[in-house]
Parts: sequence; C-alpha cells; structure tokens
Amino acid sequence: MTVQSRADAAGTTGWGTLLVVGLRRERTSLPWWLAGIAALLAFQSVSSQNFYDTPEKLAQLRATMSGNAAVVAMGGPTELLDSIGGEVLFEISAYLAIVVALMSMFLVGRHTRSDEETGRAELLRSARIGRRAPVTAALALAGIANAAVAVVLFGAGVGTGLPVAGSLLNGVAVAAIGVTFAAATAVAAQVADATRAVYGTITFLIAAAYVLRAIGDVGDGTAAWFSPIGWAQRTYPYVRDRWWPLALFVVATAVLVAATFVLLDRRDFGAGLVRSGRGRAEATRWLSSPLGLAWRLQRGAFVAWSAGVFLLGAAYGSFAQSIEEFLADNPAIADFLPGGVEDAVDSYLALTLGMTALLAAAFGISSALRARSEETAGAAEPILAGPVGRTAWLGSHLTVAFLGSAVVAAAGGLGEGLIHGLMTDDAGQPLRLAGAALVYVPAVWVVVGVAVLGFGLVPRFGAVLAWAFFAYCVVSVLFADAFDLPSWFDEISPWAHTPQAPLESVSVTSAVALLAIAAGLVVAGAVGFRRRDAGY
Repeated sequence: MTVQSRADAAGTTGWGTLLVVGLRRERTSLPWWLAGIAALLAFQSVSSQNFYDTPEKLAQLRATMSGNAAVVAMGGPTELLDSIGGEVLFEISAYLAIVVALMSMFLVGRHTRSDEETGRAELLRSARIGRRAPVTAALALAGIANAAVAVVLFGAGVGTGLPVAGSLLNGVAVAAIGVTFAAATAVAAQVADATRAVYGTITFLIAAAYVLRAIGDVGDGTAAWFSPIGWAQRTYPYVRDRWWPLALFVVATAVLVAATFVLLDRRDFGAGLVRSGRGRAEATRWLSSPLGLAWRLQRGAFVAWSAGVFLLGAAYGSFAQSIEEFLADNPAIADFLPGGVEDAVDSYLALTLGMTALLAAAFGISSALRARSEETAGAAEPILAGPVGRTAWLGSHLTVAFLGSAVVAAAGGLGEGLIHGLMTDDAGQPLRLAGAALVYVPAVWVVVGVAVLGFGLVPRFGAVLAWAFFAYCVVSVLFADAFDLPSWFDEISPWAHTPQAPLESVSVTSAVALLAIAAGLVVAGAVGFRRRDAGY
C-alpha cells in the first residue's frame, strides 16, 4: 500500500459521497422531523398570543408562574415571561430541545454505529472510503439537518408574528443543541459497541440536561449552566437576545468532535472501546418462549418509559392543588379545560391524564414496531425457521406492546396521584388516578392497533402510518380547542370517544367499541403479516 493510499484509508476520503447517500436515506424521515418541530413552535406561538394578548395578562401570568416551582421546573427561567415571545419559549423550548436532540441522536447513530453493527459500513469501507469518512459524513448530515431546524424555527416564529431578531436567535440556539448532541452521539458510537447502548447513553444525557436545567431554574441558576438546554434558554430570545452563550456550544462541540476522532483512531473497526455485557452462557428457561424473548428485548425501553411517564405525572400532580388559584389569575385558560372552572382540579387532572396516555401510546407504537425492526434486521428469520409460527412470534411482541402501554399509562396516573395525594393529605388519590388513567387504555390500544395494521399490510410505510396517526391524535387532544378547529376534526381520534376521567364517569359502551376497533386492527395486521413475505 502506498503512502497516499494509507493516508486515504486513515482520512476522510469519500465523505462527500457518503453525505449525499445519507441525505438520500433521510429524504423521507427528515422532512417529518422538521415539520413537527416547526409545528410545535407555531402552535404554541399562536396559542400564547391568543391567551395573553395584553401586557396586563402577561404580567399576571408571570406573577402566578414565578411562585410555582413545578411550573418553573417544567418550563424554564421566569425571565422569559417578560415578553410574549419569551412566554412561548417558556412553554415549549425544553420540548423543542428534546425533540431536536433526539433527531440528531438518531441521525448520527444510524449512520455510524448502526451501519457498523449491520455490516453496511464494512461494504462501504471495501471501496475507497477513509476510516474517518463515515463519522465526518454523519456529523455533516446532522449539521445540515440542524441548519434546517434553525430555518424552520425562524420561519415559524416570524410567520406567527414574533420579532425577527428573537426568532433568528431562537432558531440558532435550538439548532446548536442538536449539533452538540450529534457530536456527543458520535463519541458514544466510538465507546459503545451496540446501537442501543449508544441511544441509551445519549437519552440519559438528554434527561440529565433537562433535570440540570430544571434544578437551576428552580434554584439559583448555577446547575443550568451545566446543561445545553440551559445554555439555549439563557440566550433569552425575545427578551434580551444575547448571543454570547452560543460560544459554549461551539467549545463543547469542538471538544466532542476532537474526542470522536481520537477515540475512532484507537478502536478496532466494528468494535467499541467498551464491550457490552454478553450475558449468561446459557439462556434461562424464560427465554425459551417467544414471549420471554420479546420481553427481554424490550424490558429496558419499558422501564425507561414507565419511569419517565411516572415522573411527568408526578410533576403534573404537584401543580394540581394550586390550579384553582392559577385559574383565578388566568380565567381564559379555563375555556380549554374539559370541565371549565366549575370543577377545576378534576378538569386539570383529566387533561394531564390524557397527555400521559398519549405518551403511553407512543411507547405502544415503538414496542409494536420492534417486530418490524427484528424482521428487517434478520433476527426474526432463524426464529420463524424453527417451530415458532408467525402468529406466536408476532403475538409475543404485541403482548409486550399492549400490556406495557397499559402499565405506562397507569404509571402516569400513579405518579400524579401520589404527589397530589401527598399535597392534599389524601391517601386514596394514587389508586384513584391510576384507575382513571386506565380509562384511556382502549384509546391507547387503538393507536397501537394502527401500528400493527401498518406492520402487516404496508410494512415499509407502517411506521410512517402509525406516527402520523399519533401526531393527529396529539393535535386533536392538545390543540383542537386552542386553534378553534371544526368539530369534525377530532372525530377519528379515539380520545374524542373516551370519557375524560376523573372528570366524567366511565362509559362501558365507548370502551367496548374502542377495544373492538383495536382488535379488528390487530387481526387485520396479523392476517396481512401471515400472507406477505417475511422481511418484505
């Protein structure tokens, strides 16, 4: 091998070609990410400007929210409430940060560690592709995606009437979060030898960034400076419009990218610096069944989702006791609660339980689609080649999806009831709200049924179908009233046909109807799977 060929093999030769290939691979999913991110800001901007259309209302909101630690922990620094644009970001910026960070994580992880794990990178490296080229292309792809995030956020802000300067700063700040977590994902891809380990590590870092930001906002602000989410919020778009905190993103990203290449040069291709645990030499008896294997594959995700929704429910529960006072200061919000101001606490609990049920549906979708991931990765083929039938194999994954989503929903109600009960000295609230959360399970199962239908009949587009229907349900639950959408808009949503517990009494008829629809979707999906080629 010549000196030049050795340099090519060790360098970034071919990264531009890989970037073009990466853009082509993401041509379907990336626009959906961008549309969802822009819609989040646009919806919140229009809603907030409709709510707080006078300086007096905004000042009243600031006075109310500043005294509630739970609201501050969920939102951000109260200084953002000095302007209507800042109020929009107080409501939505932390969620925008999480979505953009996850988008960047999946982009880099899919084009680095995932490609090595599946053997795709080995085929690419057989051509004239440098060792550093895949990582370089993945980081460039994430950079382009986050530049697009900045553009769409700027457009959403200006398009809904927010100031130009603040919209530009907000777009750049949120994009900077994505770039930083993209670089962190590249580092994790060198350390871990499995894609799921990479995603687990970065998801933990995102959660830690959110928690540090929350601790800082509730306290003296120091902890928030250890969080990229805190850095972005402390640019104070629409309030101060200060740009200097963005320098922290530049430094952090540069350090992470440098660490990525140093670690890349010190590990074997296809391996990580830290080897994943290989487990027992012999499988337990529980793993001898398809259900045991499905549970083993999904138990980590199930625990994480349950814990996350439980904590979110606890945060919602901490605010329930003060909802009447909050509505007294902000009466316009009562129009968007299911029962108005007359039964303020139960109205608030019904709204928040509906939101945690949406997260349970999201877990159900991801769990049901795990069957598709196993199928396309070739892991299902050796199982189906044995005595395990298609129905039993699919049923094992769906058992985890359906029962797991019910438990996740109950976890949200339990967390909300636990904190609400502690604050009101009512020991019956945990069981009451956990039971109320289960009222939403038939609606959750309809959403999971749509995912099963897509998996069986249109497997290549099953994920798109499932997540699109989920997005529709989110808009129906959270934004139909705020945007004064026509009454027919949410008729397809299963939440529109679910009693809003604990405000409304349980309806056996609606529950049975929704369960029948979910069962029909599952049967249709299972029949479709039995009739099509595996791996199609």
